[in-house]
Amino acid sequence: MKREILIVEDNPIHTRLIEMTLRTKNYTLLKATSGEEALDIATRERPDLILMDLNLPDTTGFKVTKKLKENPSLSHTLIIAITAYAMRGDRERVIESGCDAYLTKPIDTRELPKVIAEMLLQRDKISGKQHRG
Repeated sequence: MKREILIVEDNPIHTRLIEMTLRTKNYTLLKATSGEEALDIATRERPDLILMDLNLPDTTGFKVTKKLKENPSLSHTLIIAITAYAMRGDRERVIESGCDAYLTKPIDTRELPKVIAEMLLQRDKISGKQHRG
């Protein structure tokens, strides 16, 4: 089963870097450039994992994450927050907001695929699912 990852990012350069990084990993990549678009796509497609930029043009990734986690059909979706801001206390605030992990920009192209694979594997173990890609 092919995994779907929703990339929520308004900067096309960052989106392209993420796409290039994950291209060889056999994921289906969905893209949203705003919070509203992210909510629409996530509700319709129910991706396995969401990469959430915290600074979006119409809202914040925190607010989008909160709405996603309030939706029973999306409440268990894995969300990795991505931000250029890495201040003291940000990691805690991100996790408290409902995100499952936190990565800073610039994206580490070696770390991102590892974090995604580990999170999906952990989720599969918890839910008892086996996925082959």
